[in-house]
Amino acid sequence: MQTVFLVEDDEDIRELTAYALENAGFACTGFEDGGSFWEALLAGASLPDMILLDIMLPGEDGLSILKKLRDHPRYERIPVIMLTAKSGEADKVRGLNFGADDYIPKPFGVTELIARIHAVLRRAASAGQEKGLLTYENLALDNERHTVTADGEGVALTFLEFELLRYLLLNAGLVLSRDRLMDAVWGYDYKGESRTVDVHVKSLRQKLGPAGEHIKTVRNVGYKLGE
Repeated sequence: MQTVFLVEDDEDIRELTAYALENAGFACTGFEDGGSFWEALLAGASLPDMILLDIMLPGEDGLSILKKLRDHPRYERIPVIMLTAKSGEADKVRGLNFGADDYIPKPFGVTELIARIHAVLRRAASAGQEKGLLTYENLALDNERHTVTADGEGVALTFLEFELLRYLLLNAGLVLSRDRLMDAVWGYDYKGESRTVDVHVKSLRQKLGPAGEHIKTVRNVGYKLGE
């Protein structure tokens, strides 16, 4: 289930939007101001898949929050859609220049909002694949740089551990048998035992720390990454 952080000070709009998102299959957490949003974001082990951000907020405004997100290496790739009562061209341009992925003026229709969320998420996934970046919550694997981060911290992996994680990320949510993993990672000509997969998964989990919990054991079958 993809997660959405909704930063909106109007309680009625916040509750109605959260209700619509949950009915559409998202897990939504609402915040009335930037302070509560930052507290949850900094404390969370995993990152939201999407942020819906109002411009007019008490205290820190949405554009300031957006700029901080785009300047932070851990949060810069989170898709952000701006929600605002302001419909002026200047406000839209400022939001997009600061790095917003989309901009929806109020009042907005729920159907349109859901459609645009799906569109932004598809674009973000496509862009990540093209750049060789694979992510799942607090995990990120960069094919081009051959690096892995968990909770924003670099993780040193062996070649086979890297390839194993890459294959799991490419097939997130799918159950992969040990034989399939051996064929994909070690190669069809490898003559080792399936126990080799178990040993490498154990090592990979340990190196990833809490993020290693994303790798699930499917009894009598194999493994999968994610729910």
